Amino acid sequence: MTSSLIRGRPRRATAHIRVWVTHAVLGALAGVGWLVLPVMTTEAHDPVPVATVGTVASAASAEEGGTSAADLVLPLLVGVTAVVLAGYGYLRRTRRARTRTTPGTVSAQPPTPTPADSERQARAALRLADDCVRTSREELSFVRDRFGEKQTEPFTHALRAAETELAAAFAIWRRYEEGVPDDPSARRQALVGVIGRCAEAGRRLDGEAEALDRLRGFDEGGVGAALEVAEGRFRELTARVVSAQITLPALQETYAPPALESVTGYLEQAKDRLVFATARLNEARQAADADDSRRAARQLRAGEGAVAQAGVLVGGVERLAVELREAAGLVPAALTGAEAQLAAARRGTGGTSLTAGELHARLAHADGVLAAVREELTGGPYDPLDALRRITRAAERVAGTRSGVLDTAGLLTARSSVAGAEEFVAVHRGAVGAEPRARLAEAVRELGAGNAGRAGAVAGAARELAERDVRTHGTPHIGAEADPTGLAGAVLGGVLLAEDPDGGPPAAYGGPRSRSRHHAG
Repeated sequence: MTSSLIRGRPRRATAHIRVWVTHAVLGALAGVGWLVLPVMTTEAHDPVPVATVGTVASAASAEEGGTSAADLVLPLLVGVTAVVLAGYGYLRRTRRARTRTTPGTVSAQPPTPTPADSERQARAALRLADDCVRTSREELSFVRDRFGEKQTEPFTHALRAAETELAAAFAIWRRYEEGVPDDPSARRQALVGVIGRCAEAGRRLDGEAEALDRLRGFDEGGVGAALEVAEGRFRELTARVVSAQITLPALQETYAPPALESVTGYLEQAKDRLVFATARLNEARQAADADDSRRAARQLRAGEGAVAQAGVLVGGVERLAVELREAAGLVPAALTGAEAQLAAARRGTGGTSLTAGELHARLAHADGVLAAVREELTGGPYDPLDALRRITRAAERVAGTRSGVLDTAGLLTARSSVAGAEEFVAVHRGAVGAEPRARLAEAVRELGAGNAGRAGAVAGAARELAERDVRTHGTPHIGAEADPTGLAGAVLGGVLLAEDPDGGPPAAYGGPRSRSRHHAG
């Protein structure tokens, strides 16, 4: 079997060994040559002058003996010296290679990343893939408004595939956070799965990015038609902002302040995005008139992104107004339904598995919750969505399930929580990390599975984590005086990718490779 050291020895080191052996052989051959030369000279029969016998013969005999000894010793010394030097060099280099502490040759296999490194890579991959999916969804909505469903079907299909991959990645990550699986090797593979799913989501979007630009005619001066779509939506949003500015004060008079906390500042941020969109759409129009298609496309995408986020912000206020009215209408019926469930539990017909002591404690708690809600109904402005949450939770802790009006109430509050978290992440994604996004994805899964109570609780946690990330990142000063161009809000919202001092390129439909393709220069 081949030694591991031999298997791992680089080819260059093997070449050096061959050179050393060659040097040793050449030295030995030189020594042999010196040994053979005197013999060849002695056996030669060249004619020599005849000398007289006697003194001259004695001198010649002595000279012949001295020359023979020198010819034998000198080559022997040379050969031995060459062999010794070659061997010493080989040993020295071998010892140095075995004890080397600095990088010598690059290993064929990179070092295995630590679990902490793999987790960081997974978080970064989740955040990037989520941003790509959200941006692609926004741009595709403008393209669909112009070309319809049929012509945009390939892009919709790619987006759906990316959404599926991303949802699977978030599900794997959530299980990983919960300690599943627990085997170290399996956990490493789970992280590899997260990163791989995110990469596949990006690849699907990257594969359609160029085709989307061709459909929009960005290289053929087709920005003008796209501008008309964006400007039409801009005008619609401007009217909705005006209407929401009338709606919001009325809501503040009707409901308690906590009822509107989730949309605090939304109208100001919407106007901020529209200010930014105004400037970018105007620049896009000017560039299109000057036949500068590349600059026109870049400014158009920035304007579209801002318009889309303004729509999310205004839509949040409009959505909450509808939900509060619906919740206020459900509260009396929910109270009646909860009291019926409590009465059934007291009679022992509610199907509860609690012990007598636990049942008594939970009944007492539920009675207190229902009494507090009834007092709020008669005491002035209150938060009907929060009232429904408390009613349904108190009744569920006693009965274990919800039915009828309580199920309807639970579904309404869960949808409201999920929608609120989704809106906040969407318009602050430049600062929101992977953890709140993962919680939001979990809330969407739970809502789809019919677990309204769990979905609402997880969505609330996602919103809190996202707000924490934004506070840590730092909220820009939003408003005409502090940020007249709306640039800071666009960076915070991920409309611009913050790669340059001027905010960087706008985010576009595509994955990591293509989403910043509309860059300047």
